Amino acid sequence: MKLSKIIGNNLKYLRYQSGLSQEKFYEQYNLNAKYMSCIERGEINISVDFLQKIAKILNIEIEYLTNFDKNKIITYKRVDSKIK
Repeated sequence: MKLSKIIGNNLKYLRYQSGLSQEKFYEQYNLNAKYMSCIERGEINISVDFLQKIAKILNIEIEYLTNFDKNKIITYKRVDSKIK
């Protein structure tokens, strides 16, 4: 698995555990929710400096963001919004 995907998944897991939406979670830390959403999806590579900034803001070690743990994979089930 690519490192960007691992970092994104770990960020998503942290947010999921907080019970907050992306917008509320990242607003709390004064981070751009749209940018962080791209990071959560593993669509962009972030610099080591930004990774360090995120870890410091969240008061966690960088290793927590970069280590793969299959137990932290969040899966969402799509719900068909069509009501018949």
